[in-house]
Amino acid sequence: MDKEKIEYHIREIIIALGDDPEREGLKETPKRVAQMYEEVFEGMKYTNDEIANMFDKTFSEPHNGDLVVVRDIPAYSYCEHHMALIYNMNISIIYRPVDKVIGLSKLARIADMVSKRLQLQERIGADIASIVAKITGSDDVGVLIEAEHSCMSSRGINKIGTVTRTTTLRGAFEHDKMLRQEVLLLLMK
Repeated sequence: MDKEKIEYHIREIIIALGDDPEREGLKETPKRVAQMYEEVFEGMKYTNDEIANMFDKTFSEPHNGDLVVVRDIPAYSYCEHHMALIYNMNISIIYRPVDKVIGLSKLARIADMVSKRLQLQERIGADIASIVAKITGSDDVGVLIEAEHSCMSSRGINKIGTVTRTTTLRGAFEHDKMLRQEVLLLLMK
């Protein structure tokens, strides 16, 4: 990430907006924005495979058909269309272990890292599902994401409180109608 370029361009945006980047409240803004971007876009430094390698902490567990569900992981992201905040985001992940289970905190870390990119909500779910499948060796993975998008709530149509819900289902969760219904019931509130 090129923080110097970000600082330069944020300063230029301030000028383009008609404000003075040298006024007291704005002097350090380009630097602060560059530092913030380094934090909130950390996931852009890594591919899905690299994220899978970072959080590949599993434990041997015989397969018995049970499902593992971690619900309501809080996260945020930035919409790639407007660079607007995706907020009040809750991510729920479900998978059916094959021979190993992933450490529960790793699911939250995967959700965070994937979200820290310029993203589409649909892609966040697909990326998480792909990473969890790679780590666990399970084809049966599902992700439910519920979020509010500031590109809908604070601009354009201005519909505050509108929630977007996306589901990503892989393997048997996608194809077996009865299992799909069970998975959706477990993921929904």
